[in-house]
Amino acid sequence: SYKVMLNGPAPWGFRLQGGKDFSMPLSISRLTPGGKAAQAGVGVGDWVLYIDGESTSSMTHIEAQNRIRACGDRLSLTLSR
Repeated sequence: SYKVMLNGPAPWGFRLQGGKDFSMPLSISRLTPGGKAAQAGVGVGDWVLYIDGESTSSMTHIEAQNRIRACGDRLSLTLSR
């Protein structure tokens, strides 16, 4: 696993897929070329383990999106390849 810190404001340059409601782990489904996430080394298919220190294992897709929005100008992600 690895951590990235994205400095805002949004957009962060990635799309999520999955979540507890989809019976799939949260993962990165798309990156904006040259976006903040791509520049930080995030990869398509990487699993999102933590958002701002909060485990995503029981988060629904919407809960994860809302958690990301609540981060303001600093988004901390722990990811796994």
